Amino acid sequence: MVKSLILMIAVAILIWLIRPWESLPPEWNPWAPLAMHHEMTPVTRWKLNGLKDDREHCRALLASVPEDRLDHLPLEDYTPVAECPLTNVVRVTRTGVTFNNRFTASCPLVVAWVMFEQQQLQPLANEHVGSALVHIDHYGTFACRNIYHREDARRSQHATASAFDVAAFRFADGTRVSVLDDWDNDDEPAKKDFLRSTRDAACDYFGTVLGPDYNQPHENHFHFDTSTFGVCH
Repeated sequence: MVKSLILMIAVAILIWLIRPWESLPPEWNPWAPLAMHHEMTPVTRWKLNGLKDDREHCRALLASVPEDRLDHLPLEDYTPVAECPLTNVVRVTRTGVTFNNRFTASCPLVVAWVMFEQQQLQPLANEHVGSALVHIDHYGTFACRNIYHREDARRSQHATASAFDVAAFRFADGTRVSVLDDWDNDDEPAKKDFLRSTRDAACDYFGTVLGPDYNQPHENHFHFDTSTFGVCH
C-alpha cells in the first residue's frame, strides 16, 4: 500500500512537472481564459456559460472587440419593470452588422452573438447567398413575462434580456432572407439553406435555439438564448 501511495505521488508530481494541459489549444484548455476568436468547442461552450457569473471577464471580452465589429455601452444594473431586474447588461447599437433597432441584452448573450456572427453567420452568408450579411431585423431581447405569457409557466429568458429574436437577414447585394417567408421556400433554395444552416450552427453557441420547426409562435423568427436547457429545434 505504501508503494502504491508513493507511485501515485510520483505520477502526480510528474504530471505537474510536464503540465500536458499547457500544450492544448486554448479553445480546448479549461484553464485558458476565453477569447472572442476561440473556435467553438465543448470547452469554449462551457466557458461561455461561465460568463454568467463573471461580469468583469464578460465585459472585458466585449471591450476587446474592434469598434467596427461592436458598438456597445455597458449599463449599470437597473429594474425597468418591477418584477424583472436586469443585471450585467449592455446596450448594443451595432455589431459587424446594423440592426433595425438597438437593443439591451445580457453580456453573455452579446458575447455569444458576436462570436456566432463572425465565425458562422458571415461565412454562411457568403456560402449560400454569395454576399456579405449587413443587417438584421429583430423583435428584441427584453420582455418581462413568462414563456408564452402563461401565468403558470416559468420565466422567459427574455425577462433577463438573455434571449434574442431574429426575424430576417439583409445582404450587401440587396437580398433579404426572412424566417417567415423563406424557411420552406423551395423556389429559392439558397435562402432556405441559409436559414437551416444558420439554425444548425447557432446550436453550438446558444443554450436554446428555436425556429419554425419548433412551434407556431416561432414561425416568423429564430429565438436564441443563453439558457442551459440544450434545446435545438
